[in-house]
Amino acid sequence: MKPYPLQCKPEFKERVWGGRALERFGLELPEGRIGEGWMIGDHPNGTTTVVNGELAGMGLDQIREKYGKVLYGSKGFSEKNGRFPLLIKLLDCQDDLSVQVHPNDHYERLPQGELGKTEMWYILDAKPGAKIIYGLKDGVNREQLAAAINENRIMDCLNEVTVQAGDSFYIPSGTVHALGAGILVAEIQQNSDSTYRLYDYDRLGLDGKPRELHIEDSLNVIAYEGSGATYMKTDLSASNEWLTLARSPFFVTDKGQVEGIWSLQTTPDSFVIHIICDGAGTIRWADGELPVKPGECYLLPANLGSYSLTGSMTVLRSYLP
Repeated sequence: MKPYPLQCKPEFKERVWGGRALERFGLELPEGRIGEGWMIGDHPNGTTTVVNGELAGMGLDQIREKYGKVLYGSKGFSEKNGRFPLLIKLLDCQDDLSVQVHPNDHYERLPQGELGKTEMWYILDAKPGAKIIYGLKDGVNREQLAAAINENRIMDCLNEVTVQAGDSFYIPSGTVHALGAGILVAEIQQNSDSTYRLYDYDRLGLDGKPRELHIEDSLNVIAYEGSGATYMKTDLSASNEWLTLARSPFFVTDKGQVEGIWSLQTTPDSFVIHIICDGAGTIRWADGELPVKPGECYLLPANLGSYSLTGSMTVLRSYLP
């Protein structure tokens, strides 16, 4: 089989904080408050299926089993569970998300086979004044945070950051965080669905019942001395050059502005994922060409080799370090 860029049918997740904004990308949403589109995923809670080319109809798990490291690359598997190592999402936050934290791979209370969760956010759009929670205030320790939770004043311990489109946030495991209302996000993360909630505004879930909190697990996994979280503005000084937004042990994510023709290449050790943020153009490779538009995500096999991005568009590129 000749390699080609794979596009998947998203797995949509209804969330109490979601809405309908992902429709702006031409996605056909199911009914309800859709908070998450899992665009590229190979997880028990959501495995995406290829919709184009020779592999159409196959899930990423089936492709992994049949084509292995040829398509995903020599590094393209989790050492812990053997699955595709990343999960790519689009998030529509019409309301505040819970204040939460994610464990690392080594937390002993993780379900068997589950990974920790280091992630990053790229802000695609944000209403004026939209905010996120990003880390603890300086000096807050476990005892102080536990006391604040017990006294219903956890917000006194948290940092708030006002965000704009183009902002990028790196969120290693152990970082307390929460997206706020009015934000549209591209999220690149470890292939994990492990979230511990610290606080949820006394909100009821979609079932009309209070949503579960995970106080003890949260307090156990928080990096009180700092997790290495960083954020940045991502204005680009030139076209057809990469600006690195996040470099972690689990993924590297870059941003670039395509103008004209940008010649690129995959390597045998890792697939490449492109998220189209804005503009329009194509992906060209030896055997074909695909038109692409905002909100689309493509998995480029490790053995694709030379390819080019053309047109005028902003793209994210993620691969394994």
